[in-house]
Amino acid sequence: MTQTIAAPPVPPLADKRPESKTIHGVTLVDDYAWLKAANWQEVLRDPSALPADIRRVIDEENQYAQTVLAPTKELRERLIKEMRGRIKEDDAEVPVKDGDFLYYARHVTGGQHPLFCRTDLSGKDETVLLDGEKEGHDKTFFDLGMVRHSPDHRLVAWSVDEKGSELYSIKVRDPATGLDRSDLVLNTDGTIVWLSDSSGFYYVRVDANHRTAQVFRHLLGHDSASDELVFEELDPAWFVHIHRSQSAAFAIISVSDHDSTECHLLDLADPQAKPQLIEKRSPGLRYDVEDHGDQVLIRTNADGAEDFKIVTAPLASPAKASWTDFIPHSAGRMIIAFVLFRDYLIWLERENGLPNLKIHNFVSNATTTINFPEEAYHLSLADHYEYDTAILRFIYSSMTTPREVYDYDLATHQRVLRKRQILPSGHEPADYVTRRLFAPAADGEIIPVSILYHKETKLDGSAPVLLYGYGAYGHPTSASFSASRLSLVDRGFIFAIAHIRGGTDKGWHWYTDGKLARKPNTFLDFVAAGRHLVSEGLTREGRIVAQGGSAGGMLMGAVVNLAPELFAGIIADVPFVDVMNTMLDADLPLTPPEWLEWGNPILDPEAFATILSYSPYDNVAAKRYPPILALGGLTDPRVTYWEPAKWVARLRATMTGGGPILLMTNMGAGHGGASGRFDRLGEVAIQYAFALACIAPGFASPAQNPSA
Repeated sequence: MTQTIAAPPVPPLADKRPESKTIHGVTLVDDYAWLKAANWQEVLRDPSALPADIRRVIDEENQYAQTVLAPTKELRERLIKEMRGRIKEDDAEVPVKDGDFLYYARHVTGGQHPLFCRTDLSGKDETVLLDGEKEGHDKTFFDLGMVRHSPDHRLVAWSVDEKGSELYSIKVRDPATGLDRSDLVLNTDGTIVWLSDSSGFYYVRVDANHRTAQVFRHLLGHDSASDELVFEELDPAWFVHIHRSQSAAFAIISVSDHDSTECHLLDLADPQAKPQLIEKRSPGLRYDVEDHGDQVLIRTNADGAEDFKIVTAPLASPAKASWTDFIPHSAGRMIIAFVLFRDYLIWLERENGLPNLKIHNFVSNATTTINFPEEAYHLSLADHYEYDTAILRFIYSSMTTPREVYDYDLATHQRVLRKRQILPSGHEPADYVTRRLFAPAADGEIIPVSILYHKETKLDGSAPVLLYGYGAYGHPTSASFSASRLSLVDRGFIFAIAHIRGGTDKGWHWYTDGKLARKPNTFLDFVAAGRHLVSEGLTREGRIVAQGGSAGGMLMGAVVNLAPELFAGIIADVPFVDVMNTMLDADLPLTPPEWLEWGNPILDPEAFATILSYSPYDNVAAKRYPPILALGGLTDPRVTYWEPAKWVARLRATMTGGGPILLMTNMGAGHGGASGRFDRLGEVAIQYAFALACIAPGFASPAQNPSA
């Protein structure tokens, strides 16, 4: 059933205020540069500071999008009800043992935010350490960054972002009273690592340019103004992170850009510890480290180990000169991550696009593999508090199989299912089919494509497809389970994931072949994946809705410029579409580190030419575009609000037909969108209703919208 919009609304047109600059002999004219507020840093911290003329544009865009999508209101309500019906509202995580306690998070029926709890080892005498629902129920935005109990189990440090700008405040709660102590640390990245004696913790401060550049030590009871700076990174292209080692003996400071890493250890037993360098940074060298008695184990790409190897070194002299291969490099088998217990090394590897788990027993010197039967699936390692344990927890799912949590006894090789995701409204995996296809790229590479569809879907060439992609920063896209996705699949959609270059789905070379000068491979791969679905007889041209977010949103902008006729619609979530202008702006805090991903167009004419060839904003052309839904966040520090706003303005002013072009900006959230678990469903419902509208006759006019 469809509903007709009697009089299609008139889209807003932003003012053109041209600004020009000449780079490498090329003059770039930007009609909408003014949408970037001069006080954008202030806006991240206080959205009310947005200048009135820019706010008017965003408000008008929001109103227009709401008007165009108004006929889908009933559909969106049904989608939300369906998706919420697949959520077990009073769900709880599998408890994680730490000493004499079990720690876990749970939700209450109707609650948006988790409660963090613990019990004794029998599972009795629950203590609510932090009630996230109580803390966040009256907040427009509320994101808990980290909740960590102290080693003596007396206190809980927790971090929270209440604006969506990824600036977290750290507080310390006493579970005995339910009250926060006087300790308060502002403007952090949310990460907390306790000292061994529970006298304080380490954290990373975010500076005025939104860079994580400094590690501080906070001692309980002291004002944060007196916190000691223990590490500082001065290069604006490098970012600082901190986490606890598995043994809990060290805090690990990891400093990285998009090409290299450098790690330092902080002895958590020493409240005056100084950082101990593992190996100094050098271009292209990546590594991460865990301590193991008087040794360290390091995952690294050193000495040509493109897909990584694991080496050992003495803790007392851990530099590269002392590295000895332990798990050797094997081309095409990428070591993704590892966890280290007293008697066991466990690593997650990916080969031929699929992950597997390997286990090495230090005592017996034996290595075993945990295998999985499905054609496409997702696998990850869970967090563990303890080091002296023989129980490994991992998480498995596939596009048809809901999330399963397993405990694996490393000594007996027995696997125990601890929890299977429950969908209260019901789910029968046998009703769905998941497959892997292989799409040929123009240069001969083969692109894996994971697909999911209902067994009753007719594969006669007419099925609509939602084709998802990311393809950047080396991040793979897993074939994991999504309960929300079923609302599209049950309506006849094929859901497809294009495992394109720019990720590491097929090893590290899959990443390097989709970055810098080879970045266009990412876009060509995605188009090739879409065309392969057509050639395989699953769908037809103009029945594919493409979706991607952040760098995947740049992918959306690039492919719709390349092949607009292929797509029924485009969903671009917080899209990085103003690539050239952003990479030319060295004053933006995230720009210098991004040059290693995209190239530096300021200094390198070839990088300038490459970026200019695909930058979505700069390649908008006078042609017909399919319907586009762009989603932004006003307080987003990663993809700033003006990128989708400028893109939409230029599209609407340049295109010769098609559309509608819609921009929806969340005025109270950032890069991750809404913070509550049910509020997020509203955003997903908008995207899915838009996808359904795109395949309905007449929407591109726009004249009609689906309501079923």
